[in-house]
Amino acid sequence: MARWGMVIDLSKCIGCNACTVSCKVENSTKPGIFWNRVDDDEFGEYPAVRKRFLPRLCMHCEDASCIEVCPTGASYKQGEGIVLIDYDKCIGCRYCIVACPYKARQFNNVKKGYYATGLTPNEKIGYQGHKLGVTEKCTFCIHLLEKGKEPACVRTCIVEARWFGDLEDPHSEISQLIRARHGFQLLIELGNNPAVYYLPE
Repeated sequence: MARWGMVIDLSKCIGCNACTVSCKVENSTKPGIFWNRVDDDEFGEYPAVRKRFLPRLCMHCEDASCIEVCPTGASYKQGEGIVLIDYDKCIGCRYCIVACPYKARQFNNVKKGYYATGLTPNEKIGYQGHKLGVTEKCTFCIHLLEKGKEPACVRTCIVEARWFGDLEDPHSEISQLIRARHGFQLLIELGNNPAVYYLPE
């Protein structure tokens, strides 16, 4: 059985946020809700100051804390390791938001669109898939995977800093990159075993 995962090359990321925008467009997320974001950090001292970028999304952990604390079974893992949310079962308790060490989940209580004049035609269609009072997060664009396509953030990255594939296949491109470039996971000491790996700068 495959286990889907992603590799992000920190030496390539320029913080353009194309991944953030493409995620919002593809998934029609509401104002203030970001399933994919890029954190930035300045370090060093003048004149040798640098900026470092860290793309963040749901890590689709093998041992997901969010699933363990969910009282209704709304948070679950499908066969290929993608952590999903059943919006019909979610009661909005937000235990999963607290439990997630990666701050990947957000609560949807947003009733308005981006414009004071009302919802655009695209928003009216896109927001139908977003139920109020539930938790949301990245799905690895599972609706695209089912069509044989890659997640929107991977397809959109202008510097080609993202790869997507099967972590269980030792010959897959991402498995080879992790081995060759010493890919690492965030907060590995917590034991969640994230499916998102980073290649060092």
